[in-house]
Amino acid sequence: MFRMKGVIPPMIVPFREDGEVDVNGLEILTDFLKDRVDGLFITGSYGSGALMTEKERELVTKTVLNGVGGHIPVIVHVGTADNRSTARLAEFSVKSGAAAVSAVGPYYYKHDADSICGFYRDLVTAAQGAVPVYVYNNPNFQGYKMDLTLLRRLKEEVHVNGMKDATFDIMAHASYCRLLKDDTFDVALGTEAMYLSACVLGCEAFIPGIGNVFPEICGKMYREGMAKDYDACRETQFQINELRDIMYIARSTQLAIYAMLEIRGILKCWPRAPFIAASREEKEEIRKRLLECGVL
Repeated sequence: MFRMKGVIPPMIVPFREDGEVDVNGLEILTDFLKDRVDGLFITGSYGSGALMTEKERELVTKTVLNGVGGHIPVIVHVGTADNRSTARLAEFSVKSGAAAVSAVGPYYYKHDADSICGFYRDLVTAAQGAVPVYVYNNPNFQGYKMDLTLLRRLKEEVHVNGMKDATFDIMAHASYCRLLKDDTFDVALGTEAMYLSACVLGCEAFIPGIGNVFPEICGKMYREGMAKDYDACRETQFQINELRDIMYIARSTQLAIYAMLEIRGILKCWPRAPFIAASREEKEEIRKRLLECGVL
């Protein structure tokens, strides 16, 4: 069964200035990325999944899958606040050709372990064994932590197939790799910020926001890590972390990606409200810093 490998950016969704999904922009970005990365993770946090209707998410899924044309795998984030919407999105993604589906824990309300297991059980049922199901463990966005006891239940009782780890906690990641990862359960890193450390622990896939704009440097870091060239990988990791520092000029890493795509000349697009696009001054400062880093 499919397992994540390599550089798999959490692809943003371009919007028009009026807030509608920019289908042409989505096609441009898909075409830019498909030959430069090892897969795409769509309609998640960077992908504005929580800001779109089900129909819009289906439109994005169909557009990206058509644009990729089977060249690389696409993992579709189908998480919502309720079981039935999540299941419907999963069914659509499977029928459309997704390589895997993933869902953040049900959000807004605080849920106990039994409720969370029920949520993922319905997702696994919707996937019908056709594709693997990944837990997207993001404590900030789901609003609670998933402890090891719960994650074990999700693996052993619910039969999810893996996890995207967005805890930003290297000790937690080490525990996931040591205690959960095996032939039946995959663990992918949900950030580029600590890939070197995770690579040493056995991580074989990471999901880098900066990979939307600079996939080349992410690929370089991945290859260095997998080759065990840790001295080179450390230098690349430091460069990527400097790029992440620059991203916060735009007030959030998601907003920075929209600005950087324009600055690099790939695509001009907007985030969806209530997000506010980076200002002209912020873009000028980002451009200046990127030039200083030698990536433009």
